[in-house]
Amino acid sequence: MDATLSGNQAAQGLATVHKPTGRVSDPIFVGLLWGCGIFVLVLLGLIIAMLFEGGLPALQEFGISFLWSTTWNPVTEKFGAGVMVFGTIFSAVIAVIVALPLSFGIAFFLTEIAPGPLRRPIGVAVQLLAAVPSIIYGMWGFFVVVPLIAAYVQPPLIEWLGPIPLIGALFQGPPLGAGMLTAGLILALMILPFITAMFVEVLESVPSMLKESAYGVGATTYEVYRNVSVPYGRTAMVGAVMLGLGRALGETMAVTFVIGNATRMSASLFAPGATIASTIANEFPEASIGSLKLQALLQLGFILFVISFIVLALSRMLVRSKG
Repeated sequence: MDATLSGNQAAQGLATVHKPTGRVSDPIFVGLLWGCGIFVLVLLGLIIAMLFEGGLPALQEFGISFLWSTTWNPVTEKFGAGVMVFGTIFSAVIAVIVALPLSFGIAFFLTEIAPGPLRRPIGVAVQLLAAVPSIIYGMWGFFVVVPLIAAYVQPPLIEWLGPIPLIGALFQGPPLGAGMLTAGLILALMILPFITAMFVEVLESVPSMLKESAYGVGATTYEVYRNVSVPYGRTAMVGAVMLGLGRALGETMAVTFVIGNATRMSASLFAPGATIASTIANEFPEASIGSLKLQALLQLGFILFVISFIVLALSRMLVRSKG
């Protein structure tokens, strides 16, 4: 008989071994644990059922074209999710593109470059950014970021990049300040602390022997970062990025302040738009019980849930493929 056991075999062995139990307390404790686990499944099932059942009449009214229709007119009661789905994904992708290099830089600075007295204050500041309520980000973005972008960022970009074929479509339109780019930037600031914190943990888990060996053969700091630290923790890093993407997809109040809340689709970064979450936040109080508008909003919520589920499933696939 082989004296060694794999991890799974050892776990199975532990599960089947006889465990001493108390007279009363142990069964109660095990029952409570079962209750906690089942509670999660029941809660998730109730949320899915409520969204699906509540939004099903809208899907039956407009058909499967509800998913990509760009019409959203409460007056004529014509609803489609195309603009909101586009805005949700577009703004979240902008946020990840902006936040990812910043998170890499901050995390590597904290773990490799920063002197001891400076490391702790910056680390605490990153944690505090994660604790700021989203509505504060929204108000700060509306009163500070929007005017700055309208005055100093959008005009030169429209003038320099707008006439260029193909990419020029991304930089056209009036310099309003509020729009997809501003929403993406605010979202990037909001997901930055989460991604950075996970990157720091990943980089700190890299064995020092590996890095010292690389330094010993003459590698530079950048080469150690690129060839040792990042490859060692890329699985967890992918998970961190997808976690940030998931939060960006569902963010509500901050986006509502700065995205412009226009239910029309445009390829321009400067055009106002809407996300699923911002549309629900804006129009839910005006939707009466049983109305087609309320059913359309519930269907939007179900679509957002499906998108988040797809992102989670995709992240698990990426993690497994790179593990």
